[in-house]
Amino acid sequence: MAPTSLYSRLKSYYTGAKEPVKPPLTTSAAVGLLVVYTLVYVLPFYISKTTRPSPQLSRDAPSVIKGRITSVTTSCIICSVATFVILCSIVDNGTPMQAIHNMGWFPVGVEESAKAVALTAVLFLGPLFEAGVVEGNWRNWIRMRGLDATISGWIGYRNLVAGPITEEILFRSTSVPLLLLSNTPNSTIIFLTPIVFGLAHAHHFYEFRITHPHTPVSGALLRSAFQLTYTTLFGSYATFLYLRTGSLLAVILVHAFCNWMGLPRFWGRVTSGSDDIIAPDLGGGKRNDNERKAGNGKLGVAWSVAYYALLVLGFVGWNKLLWTLTESGSALAAF
Repeated sequence: MAPTSLYSRLKSYYTGAKEPVKPPLTTSAAVGLLVVYTLVYVLPFYISKTTRPSPQLSRDAPSVIKGRITSVTTSCIICSVATFVILCSIVDNGTPMQAIHNMGWFPVGVEESAKAVALTAVLFLGPLFEAGVVEGNWRNWIRMRGLDATISGWIGYRNLVAGPITEEILFRSTSVPLLLLSNTPNSTIIFLTPIVFGLAHAHHFYEFRITHPHTPVSGALLRSAFQLTYTTLFGSYATFLYLRTGSLLAVILVHAFCNWMGLPRFWGRVTSGSDDIIAPDLGGGKRNDNERKAGNGKLGVAWSVAYYALLVLGFVGWNKLLWTLTESGSALAAF
């Protein structure tokens, strides 16, 4: 190693070129920390009987949800402190304010958050039409009716509040700054962290098999693969937003919005009731059950045509507005 270093110094001296500055953290080390953070987040679920599911105890049981929220909150505090210390200690001239900025805490980014949610709403133009107009929920949305009922229950609170906050803290706020510190390319960050984010949901396969033992393994695997794909795609989008806006609040709100909407309908006719053609926790979103009206009322084909037209229009609009609505002076990376 010494001769190579000497050669590099001599070359720099005679050519005038500066030696490349080594990042204070390697990409491998940053990814290793991300994996450790993920284990710190997930493994405690299976240590305590309170948070470990069983054939008699679903992951949706209030006692399990409360225990897991306590667990992930503790995990997020530990990982946040670890990242904060790393950013302040091994970075030249690193300051607490710079660390807080890289972790997305300040500036809060209220304007960036509003733009990010608006951008995501454009992408969900078709599903918003189905849920708001076809199912007739737009009046409830304007009056914020049903919001209290949704988040006052433990399942709604987990899906729309605790889940988005803790997952974005772990997979964006504490992880992305470490990869930036290692000079990892933006494209790698955008596509690497979501893979870990998606794999962090792989334990749902185990839990689903425990609570649904009669479901064929192939069906459970297909369900988990579908969920892994969806969460990985969302993770890429959330990481992109985080890098572009530098706002933790923005990705938390977008995460909550996407959880509320669920996966868009990509096939089938629009009906006057929610038919959950994929699965209740994937296709129909995680809105209040009162919003997802039961029924299988048949509607004219024009409603379905309008839905799919808006679905395509929403994607086109989202693609055109992507860079404009994510531009921010607090961005963590240049593209």
